[in-house]
Parts: sequence; structure tokens; C-alpha cells
Amino acid sequence: MHMKQLVCMAIGVITASVLLSAQTADIQKVLNESNSTDKGLLAASEEGGRFLGLMVSTKKAQRALEIGGASGYSAIWIGMGLRETGGRLVTIEYDPVRAKELAENIKRTGLSDIVQVIAGDAFQHIPKVPGTFDLVFLDAWKKDYKRFLDMIFPRLDKGGLFLAHNVVNKKSEMGDFLEAIQKPSVWTTIVSPSGEGMSVTLKR
Repeated sequence: MHMKQLVCMAIGVITASVLLSAQTADIQKVLNESNSTDKGLLAASEEGGRFLGLMVSTKKAQRALEIGGASGYSAIWIGMGLRETGGRLVTIEYDPVRAKELAENIKRTGLSDIVQVIAGDAFQHIPKVPGTFDLVFLDAWKKDYKRFLDMIFPRLDKGGLFLAHNVVNKKSEMGDFLEAIQKPSVWTTIVSPSGEGMSVTLKR
């Protein structure tokens, strides 16, 4: 290989590294802003976000669904994981103001090709989303968790993961859901990457 080709390759690697660092910095900026403006503590914590990204990557998820996107904090973490696996995410947010923020944050992080944002009632929109899912993250109205589980679990692939947020700090609001995910027909564990807690259920 000629010296000129080696130099061109080196420049290409350096340029790609700089662009990746810049993109990572941009994403971190959006994550920090989203976290700092989350006055209602609706989003996952940073530890929870990293856990979601790890689950996506470990599962090698391809078809993910998020219910309750808020302003996009968890969707960004999931989207970064899906960037590695080549998968896609549909995220649904009921509140129109938060849904707008969600779409803007996804655009700012360069994840628009991976994350599809839907504004509106998830109970109405989920039946319109085609296909099955291999990873679901639920972070909506806590009293509706069991209804969402009943609606979505039949469409979860065998070996798929169903994750739910706030199962520790708001467990009193979702007793029927917690009972359902502890049945012998599924494998469930509850982890606490932060104080909110997150359940991870494997469809056997």
C-alpha cells in the first residue's frame, strides 16, 4: 500500500473519530438538558437510561416499543443501543407538549432514522403499529400498567423482554401488574439501577 493511501486512511479514521466524539457530546448535552428540566421526575434516571441501553444491546433488539416517552430521555438511551443493533424504536407519548419535546430531542440527537415518535393515546395507537416486538419499555400511567401488559404481551416475541419503570417507588399503584409478572409462565426480576426500580420480564 502506498504512503498516500495510508495517509488518506489515517485521515479518514481521525475524521470519523472526531465526528463520533462530537455526536456523543451533542447527545450528552441533550440528555443533560432533558434531565435538568424533568421537574415532574417522569423520566428514568441516568442509571436507568444506561441500564436500558445495556438491555437493548445485550438482547440485540430489533423492534422496540416505548410507552410513555416523556421528553425523550429514555428513548435516546434506547435509540443509542438500537444504533448498535440496527433496530428501530416506536415511542408513544400522550401529552402533546412533551411529545413535541420528545420529537425535537430525538432530532437533535440524530436518532430520527431509528426512533419514530407518535403523539397521542397509546391504547389507540398500539394496535396500529404493525408486527411484533422483542423489547418493550413501559413508563406510562401506573394504574394502566396491567392493561398495557395484557394488550402488548401477546405481541411480544418469545424470548422478548418487557421492562417497566417505577416498580419500586410506585409499587402501591400497580399491584395487579406486579402480581401478573410474577407468574410461573414468565421469568421476572426487579432491579434498582436507581431508587425507582425497574422490572425485567422474559417471555418464555
